[in-house]
Amino acid sequence: MDDEHSFDPDTEEGREVAAKAGEESSDFLSLLPHYYRGEVSQMSTRISRLDLTVDWAIGLIAAVLALSFASPDSPPYFLLIGMLALTIFLGFDIRRYRSYDAARSRVRMIEENVFANAFNPNGTVHDHWRSELAEDLRKPTLKVSVREAVTRRLRRVYFPLLSLLFLAWVFRITIFVPGEQWHETASVPGIPGTVVVGIVVGYYFATAALTFWPGQRQAKGEYYGVDPGRWKKKK
Repeated sequence: MDDEHSFDPDTEEGREVAAKAGEESSDFLSLLPHYYRGEVSQMSTRISRLDLTVDWAIGLIAAVLALSFASPDSPPYFLLIGMLALTIFLGFDIRRYRSYDAARSRVRMIEENVFANAFNPNGTVHDHWRSELAEDLRKPTLKVSVREAVTRRLRRVYFPLLSLLFLAWVFRITIFVPGEQWHETASVPGIPGTVVVGIVVGYYFATAALTFWPGQRQAKGEYYGVDPGRWKKKK
């Protein structure tokens, strides 16, 4: 190929080709929808993974309840195994939720400062939205803390599921088998029933505290009916 018409992507002109689109409004606005669609697609994929985790958790609960109440001889510690497994699912869910929230934050940044301003030109919500978005693309960061992610996922999904298992366990060790002492029924091999009850009750109250303890919102909300997070504060 003739050297005049060859293209070297490692030259400054080749590296900075996208910078020209950022300087020209028409080029930037033609590029933006493609990026926006990509972020929305990524967000949709991550929320689908969240839904899949919840579906598996619900299926697990159904199986555990069926096994625990199949007959009076079924061991009640199946329900404890279900609580442990549900806690593990919560751990997976938290990681996926934080990843989803990061993508959602970028989507909302574009919607607030580009599309909202196009429909009603009242100015941007964030004065430096382009530089903030560029920095997050160069060095992606999670926008919500582990503590808040735990609280939000417990409140929306997992605390009701854990409560269902807890109530089923209490019913299983107290009423389901007449004539048995609760501390005998609650025992597991090698651990007295009183110790098991203490651990389960302590775990449940700790979970309730995490669920309902008030904290400052950091997650990127979709609606303004809640306290705004850091990205929603106008500058």
